[in-house]
Amino acid sequence: MDVVLVGLINVGIFMVIFVPISQRLLGVRFGLVRLAIGAGVTLAVFSPLMNALVGPLPWTGSNGAAAAFLGLTAVCSMLAGLVFLVLSEALVPTGSLPRARDLRRDLTGRITRTKRYLQILRIAIRHGLGPYIRGRRRPGRENAAGQAELARSLRLALDEAGVTFVKLGQVLSTRSDVVPASVADELSRLQDQVSPAPWPEIEAVLTEELGAPPHQLYSGFDTEPLAAASVAQVYTARLPEGADVVVKVQRPGIAAVVDRDLDIVRRLARLLERNTDWGRSMGVRALADGFAEAMREELDFTVEAGNMTTVAAGRSVVSNNDLVVPELYPRGSTRRVLTMQRLDGIGLGNAAQAIADRGLDAARLGRVLFDCLLGQVAIDGVFHADPHPGNFLLLADGRIGMLDLGSVGRLDPATREALQRFLLAIDHGDPVAATDALLEIVYRPDVIDERSLERAVGQFMTRHLAAGVALGPAMFNDLFKIITAHDLGVPPEVAAVFRALATIEGTISRISPGFDLVAASRQFAAAHVTDRLAPEALRRTATEELATLLPMLRRLPRRIDRIAAAAESGRLGLNVRLLADDRDRRHITTLLHQVLLAILGATAGLMAVLLLGTPGGPKVTETMTLFQLFGYNLLVICAVLVLRVLVLVFRLPDSSRT
Repeated sequence: MDVVLVGLINVGIFMVIFVPISQRLLGVRFGLVRLAIGAGVTLAVFSPLMNALVGPLPWTGSNGAAAAFLGLTAVCSMLAGLVFLVLSEALVPTGSLPRARDLRRDLTGRITRTKRYLQILRIAIRHGLGPYIRGRRRPGRENAAGQAELARSLRLALDEAGVTFVKLGQVLSTRSDVVPASVADELSRLQDQVSPAPWPEIEAVLTEELGAPPHQLYSGFDTEPLAAASVAQVYTARLPEGADVVVKVQRPGIAAVVDRDLDIVRRLARLLERNTDWGRSMGVRALADGFAEAMREELDFTVEAGNMTTVAAGRSVVSNNDLVVPELYPRGSTRRVLTMQRLDGIGLGNAAQAIADRGLDAARLGRVLFDCLLGQVAIDGVFHADPHPGNFLLLADGRIGMLDLGSVGRLDPATREALQRFLLAIDHGDPVAATDALLEIVYRPDVIDERSLERAVGQFMTRHLAAGVALGPAMFNDLFKIITAHDLGVPPEVAAVFRALATIEGTISRISPGFDLVAASRQFAAAHVTDRLAPEALRRTATEELATLLPMLRRLPRRIDRIAAAAESGRLGLNVRLLADDRDRRHITTLLHQVLLAILGATAGLMAVLLLGTPGGPKVTETMTLFQLFGYNLLVICAVLVLRVLVLVFRLPDSSRT
């Protein structure tokens, strides 16, 4: 026990010396465990090195020689510790291992995820999807019967895999640009209805989130759910001030389930992109990342609360008296609970008979919905990304209520401007302008045959945008075929626009089958987009642009005069600053630093070899000359410089990631 205690004390003493010196020599910081082991290695090799260089104690040399050999032994033994630090950094980079306190938890999580991963793979193989995962078969190359069988197998597998994969299938059902149309149609049959969670579990979530039991916060609360889905359940309640509300409560434990399954989705995406050609061509990793981000937003009800506020404040809703967005009650809303105004009405999917009985104009209601969505897309920039019939209610007063704003799309001003020009080109029947606008909306490759694209867009407009032609899924499928045929990429937010337009077409057809969406889009473009070309709008735009350019215009004559004078006198020149970016300077400085250290290390090593091979010289001991003593010290210096370069090389990927 005493020997162990003495050893620990010695290691502690060596650490006090070893830690600052080693980190200073190598130029990087290490963890305490690595430094302790390095100090132990230094201590372990000190005595053997001393004996090898000097011989067994007591030694009878001069005091100066003794000090020199002691110093040489110290730096050589410390060199062993430095070698350990560099090798450990090369083999096990800093940050690659979890902390000790997290190791057990991470190991348990890894085991759980691995079991779930294997379970998903077994489900996929059991439903005949194994050849597609291994890359032996490609979905796009199947015939009609093969695609039908693939679609059915994929739907059954996703349905059996659980909530996250059902959601994934629902998203894929709207991406006709990614999956074949027959597969998308089959996946649209996936339903999100599940058995409701017991009331005590829901009550516990409400109490935890709101800080008190629901009977203390609401004057009435119906414990029977109005609706139950895989992520949340909806209940009716009444606030103390008398307002009727609905309360959306996240199912207990669903966040952990979704987080685990999202990790599985990303693993499968990496597997498919690595092993299959069709996975790489479809960009399945990017799809998985986008889906994971959307799912995490759906689990955070504060995102939906913000969406409700933003959509309700948009021009398309404020200026439309026939559309209602539920009022949000922030006091009863958290990350897992959402309290909003209760809208009483009939789901739009089942409202056709009620519209006829009340004598309402179905075409006008369809126009209200379509104008609202186009206004959100082209003007507001924030739009309902999932406008299916279940997300709209026909209210008692004939207005339409908009529900479930957990999924919205957002467009930047440049994309909105391009979409407005696209609508205007459609209204004018101009395929050239439509092509130019389309190229600003999508990702374009470096080389593109614009003439061929213009012809394809013109044929598309003739086929689908003529008066009286029904707008349906075939239109969007053909548009996506044009995009993929010319190697254009569809940004996720633009794909959400196409998906929303295709969905709203199905929603409107439930209440007004003969509704002409092409004519409605042209009327919208004529009423809203061409407003920018009105004299008053042009005058306002010109005034704003002129106010922005006025300071530059004031300075322009003086600058032109200076340039002309310099050119006339032969003093006009061009100055170009290399490495103007500070990041470039730091990178070059780092490279030069490493090159200089490598040169110094090589020089020290070469000098050491020459000194060690030089015969003669003053004797320090019976077996070593002064030249050899200098040579050994230069070898240590060479080793330290080389180790410093190596450790910087090993740390370089980490610094580049940060």
